[in-house]
Amino acid sequence: MKTVDDLLNVLILEELNEHQFNGVSKSIGSPNVFGGQVLSQALNAAYRTIRNKRILHSMHAYFLEAGDLELPITFDVGIIRDGGSFSTRRVTAKQGETTIFILAASFHRVEEGHSHQVSMPTDLKQPEELLSWTDVVNQYGAFLPEAMKTFLSIERPIDFKPVQLPNPMDRKDLPPKEDVWFRLKGDASKLDLATKQQVLTYISDYNILSAAMNPHASRAHFGNTQMASLDHSMWYYRDFDFNDWMLFSMDSPSTYGARGFARGNIFTRDGKLIASVAQEGLMRPKSV
Repeated sequence: MKTVDDLLNVLILEELNEHQFNGVSKSIGSPNVFGGQVLSQALNAAYRTIRNKRILHSMHAYFLEAGDLELPITFDVGIIRDGGSFSTRRVTAKQGETTIFILAASFHRVEEGHSHQVSMPTDLKQPEELLSWTDVVNQYGAFLPEAMKTFLSIERPIDFKPVQLPNPMDRKDLPPKEDVWFRLKGDASKLDLATKQQVLTYISDYNILSAAMNPHASRAHFGNTQMASLDHSMWYYRDFDFNDWMLFSMDSPSTYGARGFARGNIFTRDGKLIASVAQEGLMRPKSV
């Protein structure tokens, strides 16, 4: 996938009937289905059953089994409730007879109300001052571990520019945080809010567990640690556009018992808070 159009071809599902949809997968460099893809496809399925113009405001999901990249995924949507202000949907994703994922999503009619938000970090380098994943490979590829080089070299519909760029040859523990600028490739100016939320959810599963890995970076890395998303929650606040760089600012309150927890806020470049994310992931040291 090279642009947002390629991404939408994956996220927008084939309708089998009014409550059941079918999806395909694209690899992002791991042997299993990318969690952000399943999250976004499930939201696409849920949104397709909303008839009253309500907008997604929160979702909570569990990853149950590793998805097979070669098999289609069937999404079944349960109509749980259509109340006066909120609609609730349950989505179950299956490959064959195996349930690999479940999601609950809540949609809210547009209302006026009070407004406040936390501020975006202000002491960060701007994206023009930073290297993208592609830049890192082009400039330092000869010095990168092969697995990292392969992952960073894959073509994606998103550019990522991490604010902190650790030296893989000088392993040391880092603060439990991660700040990454990102921008879509291609024209996203005509996307409606529902589609933008689905794309943003896809992006939200990138990078977040790095915040939980950083405090252990002197001895733990993706090559010697089994990593997998266990659950994912997200809250959506305001409309936005993808015309400029956006910031995903993450931190990790705790890792313990082979699990890491991380949370983050997503801001537009001008400081508008548009979403918050929380995820717990498996961080199991591999036997050497």
